[in-house]
Amino acid sequence: MGRVGLVLGGGGISGASFEMATLMAIRMATGWDPNQADVIVGTSAGAFVAAQVRSDALQLDSLVNPADSREDVAIRIRQALFTRQPGVNVAKWLRHGIIPGVVNPGLTLLLGSPAPFSASGIGRWLSEVIGEQQASGWPQTPTVIVAFDVAARGRVAFGTEGAPEVNLREAVSASSSIPLIFRPYVINGRQYVDGGIASGTHADLVLGAEAPLDMLLILAPMAADEERRGAWFHERVFDRVGRSALDEETERIRNRWPHCEILVLRPSALALAAMRPNPMDPNGAVPSFMRTLTSMRRTLAQAAVWEVFERHLMPSRAL
Repeated sequence: MGRVGLVLGGGGISGASFEMATLMAIRMATGWDPNQADVIVGTSAGAFVAAQVRSDALQLDSLVNPADSREDVAIRIRQALFTRQPGVNVAKWLRHGIIPGVVNPGLTLLLGSPAPFSASGIGRWLSEVIGEQQASGWPQTPTVIVAFDVAARGRVAFGTEGAPEVNLREAVSASSSIPLIFRPYVINGRQYVDGGIASGTHADLVLGAEAPLDMLLILAPMAADEERRGAWFHERVFDRVGRSALDEETERIRNRWPHCEILVLRPSALALAAMRPNPMDPNGAVPSFMRTLTSMRRTLAQAAVWEVFERHLMPSRAL
């Protein structure tokens, strides 16, 4: 088996459901454990899933308990993720968000903006899913969690050389702090927000691996390459920006590693319909998961996909 990298992009609650279902489907079909990946890069929702994978906690019951209804799952996710926190630091928003955003308009205008929730709830839920010991440490196998530093106005790749030392709970909370929903997550006095501010995938970070990869698997919930039926303006914008960033990242990887096979998996039209229009709606978790499992059977059966898996994930079958 060659060297394999795994990139898990952002996409909210429904995006995490898509990634969990996709990885479970691949594991069932090929026997490959995603935790065997030589390097994993996770952003936002993908950071949460990356932590699950590296902690051997990618299980169905981490989303749905045996006696759960769809409503039960939505209620549990809502209670876990959306933790209210009083107080808004308007001065920091003015300094790091509004003033620079007026000079150079863009998403960074939202940095440090008032928000009703704290991402600390995400960290607590992660601890419940993977265990306190795992959440308080860092995986031994190369793992990168991406957030955005509000003051420095640039991405921070936790888990890489030169990045601040944090634990998984802190890194995932910071990476998942979506502006306007979650206020910036503070670590050692510095404010961090969702890594998706810079890119939904950050696939080019795999270039920091100790050796070139033979295969790179990218799951990109927010870079759909087909129109979402009845899509709102913001959905089209997010997909277009996500595709553009991912195209640039994969081009850099191909230029450095021309022999690395890159496979990008995105939600099917069926799954996209369940994910829209609000990827942070807990009610979309179960439908997104189930529709992804249904559509992934057809996706994996495509020769262009299955043959890549045979070459890199199932060497014994390729003989």
